[in-house]
Amino acid sequence: MQVSVETTSGLERRLTITIPADKIDGEINKRLQDLSRRVRLDGFRPGKVPMKVVKRRYGLGARQEVLGEQMQQAFVEAVTQENLNPAGAPRVEPKGDEEGKDFEFVAIFEVYPEIEVGDFAGVEIDRPVAEVSDADIDEMVETLRTQSKTFEDVERAAEQGDQIVFDYVGTKGGEEFAGGKAENSTLELGSGRMIPGFEDGLVGVSAGEEKTLELTFPEDYHSEELKGQAVEFACKVHQVQAATLPELNDEFFERFGVTEGGEEAFRTEVRKNMERELRQAIKGKVKNQVMDGLLTSHEIEVPSPLVAQEIDRMREQAVQQFGGAQGGFDPKQLPAELFEKDAKKRVALGLLVGEIVKQREIKVDDDRVRTMIEEMASAYQEPQQVVDWYYSNEEQLSQVKYVVLEEQVVDTVLEAAKVSESECSYQEAIKPAAPEEAEASEEEQA
Repeated sequence: MQVSVETTSGLERRLTITIPADKIDGEINKRLQDLSRRVRLDGFRPGKVPMKVVKRRYGLGARQEVLGEQMQQAFVEAVTQENLNPAGAPRVEPKGDEEGKDFEFVAIFEVYPEIEVGDFAGVEIDRPVAEVSDADIDEMVETLRTQSKTFEDVERAAEQGDQIVFDYVGTKGGEEFAGGKAENSTLELGSGRMIPGFEDGLVGVSAGEEKTLELTFPEDYHSEELKGQAVEFACKVHQVQAATLPELNDEFFERFGVTEGGEEAFRTEVRKNMERELRQAIKGKVKNQVMDGLLTSHEIEVPSPLVAQEIDRMREQAVQQFGGAQGGFDPKQLPAELFEKDAKKRVALGLLVGEIVKQREIKVDDDRVRTMIEEMASAYQEPQQVVDWYYSNEEQLSQVKYVVLEEQVVDTVLEAAKVSESECSYQEAIKPAAPEEAEASEEEQA
């Protein structure tokens, strides 16, 4: 077998492979001889079909089968011989096929990039430092009460925070438009569910009152027919309801799994959950900075087959997230461009993290795996059942191990990186990075 390698561009390689004719012909003859012993044809006794008849009838099919198998085997032998690491299946192009002559084909594919892991000293990390204060707990308790609020009818004009039950009909130029009509709809004033001006316009109305709102849809509204359009909403209010927050009593505490110990035990549970959230938020922000720093300090060319695979995964995740899978929506209908940028970043990080693990000989810390699983399980009423489930589910356990491995890579980088600390409030620490900050970070990497 003859092999020649050509680098066509970047990660793309072009292998030209020649398989000797005697090898091809020998395999075809063996296959036809085997067929001649088994085939049944009219006019011939079993096992006595002449070879020329077998070849005439089955020769072309046998040749195609043999060539397919030989190309696959030759490709594997060639990439091993040339120390190549394909990042996806090759595109195969036969260069002619004549009986009795050597068979030549070309295999075009991309290889994994060679990554040289650099020094981590240039990575800069700003670690948030925060704690959960009593005031933070007070605020969280009020948030939990607000989430559990109920509404009761009142005989007064509606105020911000009230809920109204009403009918409405939307018209544009005197004609009703699609989706602009509802009966006995409920709306919390100040929730921001409706277009600007709608909810404010209903502050001050009372049960039984009718009011027409003259509004304009935003220029960025999702409907092409309505964006920027002047409309009217004829509203009729049936009920005005004021919010009532639940009392801090045993009934309320039981909703959150606290069955004894009263308010003190409840606040202790709230603090524990908030501290867990704070730890995870800080860990996540530090990890994101480490990963961004690694991408900034390493130029990595990503193989397009891996990017395509990641795009497909992201498509499926998006469809599942929005419930499209139940309706039979094909993820392939989502444009690849929506995911390409993030997919390239994910692939680059995966390759880089894998290379760091390899070069630094990092092994998964089983104790950290158990600690992570136990911490996740602590949020459930039966923690041990959750722990047992993870350890009995190899796929889920593998995912946790990979996360732990990533954390160990983060720790490795932090040992050499420039780490500073910034004190901040609990709310600032758990707040996700602003979109403009994330975009600025990506632009720096580009």
